[in-house]
Amino acid sequence: MTNKKNNTVVVLAPHTDDGELGCGGAIAKFIKEGSNVYYIAFSLCKTSLPSHLATNTLEIEVKAATRILGIPESNLITFDFEVRKFKEQRQEILEELIKLRAKLNPDLVFLPCSTDIHQDHQTIHDEGVRAFKQTSILGYEMPWNNISLYTTSFIKLREEELAIKVKALGEYKSQNHRNYLNENFIRSLATTRGVQIGTEYAEAYEVIRWIWS
Repeated sequence: MTNKKNNTVVVLAPHTDDGELGCGGAIAKFIKEGSNVYYIAFSLCKTSLPSHLATNTLEIEVKAATRILGIPESNLITFDFEVRKFKEQRQEILEELIKLRAKLNPDLVFLPCSTDIHQDHQTIHDEGVRAFKQTSILGYEMPWNNISLYTTSFIKLREEELAIKVKALGEYKSQNHRNYLNENFIRSLATTRGVQIGTEYAEAYEVIRWIWS
């Protein structure tokens, strides 16, 4: 893949930090190559934050994290759909996605893979595929949510890109109790995916739709 074919990339993140976890290395890589990347977070997870934290904590953290990835603040779009209730808000989410499709007309969309069992992730996958069915789509992995994964596409990463991903995720201090935000895990997964294709680091994806132009 080159920036000539991926001038506009859209990342659909059910919750803040999902995009960085699933494709943070690819985001850093594409931005470096000149792509225009948009990050769409559908929930700021206000109701799931510990009571001692301000309700705008994750909004602050996602702004800091995406800034590290190189995404302009104008390309960060956040919604406030209620966490774990996306299925009940499916139609509203689809309507927002259709508006984004018309506005951004992306060349490539990243979203949760088809085997992600989290209820919110399932909704963003289903509605994202419905809205962007005429666009190339890659599904990113979250091993703690995936019973299985079709690793049918890989994006090679350099140390620089992986380091940016790790640094961006470090901004989610409110979530640092989660074991999948551990730097050792992030690097180990990137190493595992790299071994599969004979390179140092990589991210793996499910090919959901691939359109050659």
